[in-house]
Amino acid sequence: MTGATIRRTLLTIAMAVAVAVAAAPPASAQTGQVKGKVVDDKGQPVENAKISLLNQQTNRTLETKTNKKGEYIQVGLAPGKYRITASKEALSDTVDVDIRLEMATHDFTLGAGRGGGGAGVSKEEAAKAKAKADAATKTFNEGVALSNDGKGDEAIAKFNEVLVTIPNCVECYANIGTVQTRAKKYDEAEAAFKKAIEFKPDFAEAYNGLANLYNAQKKFDQAAEASKKAMELGGPAAAGGGSAGSIFNQGVILWNAGKIPEAKAQFEQAVKLDPNMADAQYWLGMALVNTGTPEAMKEAKPHFEAYLKLAPTGQYAETAKSIVASIK
Repeated sequence: MTGATIRRTLLTIAMAVAVAVAAAPPASAQTGQVKGKVVDDKGQPVENAKISLLNQQTNRTLETKTNKKGEYIQVGLAPGKYRITASKEALSDTVDVDIRLEMATHDFTLGAGRGGGGAGVSKEEAAKAKAKADAATKTFNEGVALSNDGKGDEAIAKFNEVLVTIPNCVECYANIGTVQTRAKKYDEAEAAFKKAIEFKPDFAEAYNGLANLYNAQKKFDQAAEASKKAMELGGPAAAGGGSAGSIFNQGVILWNAGKIPEAKAQFEQAVKLDPNMADAQYWLGMALVNTGTPEAMKEAKPHFEAYLKLAPTGQYAETAKSIVASIK
């Protein structure tokens, strides 16, 4: 069971690590962040100025406001081109920016004659920021490639290199945690995932990583708690909450803890959300077989058949074939 859990968790964590597994494509969850300060034409902070961030690819707008010091921060931005506008009453200042992996900084001035189009940073500063972001992204991607090649120590060195210039790179910490988990260095992995959560408390992938390593250590209560938190926070939203992968993880943890009926409910939900998740089909079949009734055995059969169709050479294929053959 542990192997299956790790593979599924790695699929979730692949937002940064892009671990190559066959069951699903790696997700992309690299996020950008921006912060800055809004002042008036006398250099005094502007409180409660509205900050609008328009994603020019999706046409989606996020909004936040400045605090008493005129400061603002927005995290969780998909990389891309944004138009950021600071405004209060009739005054505004706008800048077009390219959000990347690192924390970007853009300040604004609201005053007479600032009706929009003002530049938050100089061209020279923007060029330096872009070069820095490009270098960090290159190093990060090198770490991903090394991780995929099984060169864990070298991958971690690359992610740590990014952290020197981008201390809040949550994807770097998540990747380090994943690599350390694979190496069974659980203390180091736990510290890395918790550091990612410190910077981004709603980082579902880091909670999935914790669930994975706790499950590997047979700390099932902690694993269940972390998996539940991940399910509440993230992945593709679905009816009933959470993602199919997170829900499947929760089922595996419950199964390992001997809570079979609860595990069965999670596998049922995972299959409902993603019928093509082979392992969820298999473990739902196993949960049904575990009840021992002839009716449940018959109900289990199509789930084993679905598994064999989805993963004909999978690790559970021989077991599934035997069970299907035994069901009349």
